[in-house]
Amino acid sequence: MEFTDLGLSEPILKALAAKKYANPTPIQQKAIPVLLEGKDLCGIAQTGTGKTAAFALPSLDYFARNPKQTPIKGCRMLVLSPTRELAAQIAQSFRDYGRFLKLSVETVFGGVPINKQIRALSHGVDIVVATPGRLLDLIDQRAFTIKDTEIFVLDEADQMMDMGFIHPLRRVAKLLPRDRQNLFFSATMPKEIEALAGQFLNDPVKVSVAPQSTTAERVRQQATFVNQAEKQALLHIVLKNEDIDRALIFTRTKHGADRVVRFLEGAGIDAFAIHGNKSQGQRTTALQAFRQGKVKLLVATDIAARGIDVSGVSHVINFEIPNVPEQYVHRIGRTARAGAEGVAISFVADDERPYLKAIEKATRVKLEIEPLPENFLEAVRSLPKPAAPRKGPKQTPAQQTKRAEGQRRYQDQQKAQRGAPDKAHRGEGDGAAKPARRRRRGSVGAHKGAVQRTGAPR
Repeated sequence: MEFTDLGLSEPILKALAAKKYANPTPIQQKAIPVLLEGKDLCGIAQTGTGKTAAFALPSLDYFARNPKQTPIKGCRMLVLSPTRELAAQIAQSFRDYGRFLKLSVETVFGGVPINKQIRALSHGVDIVVATPGRLLDLIDQRAFTIKDTEIFVLDEADQMMDMGFIHPLRRVAKLLPRDRQNLFFSATMPKEIEALAGQFLNDPVKVSVAPQSTTAERVRQQATFVNQAEKQALLHIVLKNEDIDRALIFTRTKHGADRVVRFLEGAGIDAFAIHGNKSQGQRTTALQAFRQGKVKLLVATDIAARGIDVSGVSHVINFEIPNVPEQYVHRIGRTARAGAEGVAISFVADDERPYLKAIEKATRVKLEIEPLPENFLEAVRSLPKPAAPRKGPKQTPAQQTKRAEGQRRYQDQQKAQRGAPDKAHRGEGDGAAKPARRRRRGSVGAHKGAVQRTGAPR
């Protein structure tokens, strides 16, 4: 089957041809005809199966055939994503597939001041890709509404649950209009996810697909038993001995990711960390450097890694193996993409052995056990000290000057606001003018947000 057989409109087929996409994946073959009919969909599909195009293409086709003015402070389509990186990736896909349609696309997530987002959404947007917390902050500020949404997509629902978004999702469900098309995607479907799906879906068509090839077929999986305190030395040996194009190194905690990077830098090895405590600018810089090959090593936590879709990842290294087997599958799925082969190497401490057994049971794959290298004890003894924590990126003289000028302007404004007489309301006979009252700025919520414009101008 080819995309031309699915009945998609000409501008979309033209965009697919420009990207040299000819044949839809199994999830696309099953989902696109259903969605073109306007039905609700419940899709069970893992990362790497092509589900983004499965919901993006028929939605764009709907917009191509049903042009309409965007609602003020609203959107026609809302996509909810668990992480910033995945939101940005989905938005880019809409931009690529809708390049010949005059549609606006906005991403809503943390990292940019709220005033930017308010301005970007004020005239209405065709497609908004958002994380739940930032979206609700906008709604609470009355800067945005989802009451006019025609298509709603909930992506990576299982990850949403893991991240504690269940209550925000229930709020979103109550705010959406009754008359809409709903698309629900999850890698797994336990009872909790099924109950969540019931709050959004109306008589859905259920579609389930397995990955195009199993993990075992495409990834060589290895494990080495090692003490937790000695994992850093083992990592340095692996990085030296393996032929690595790009490697993702996974830790369970944010602190652990930063610690791994500091030890690598102490040994003169370039690496970036990406996790929830990093600013959006830091996360974007790290991901771009990794994607462009400027740095070969990216150390990540599971939550931050959702949405990292980078070609050419030859190795996945589990510095700490996850306590949930599904997370292991998601991790190693970052390599061996697009038919390529990959290597997954896991460092297993004594307290992680039960996690390894659970992973082998779930994947039905027995990992190859590799012994510690012959020179391992010497490597432990000679492990370089970690580099000092970074205080932030170095600024150029021009950036330093610009920042200093901005700080001076801000201080001058604050002084003027505190001490300037209120001339507009001062009449004859008035005494000394009272200082201008300072406005209290309302809270914007726990999630400081962002909107990046990625679509074509309206």
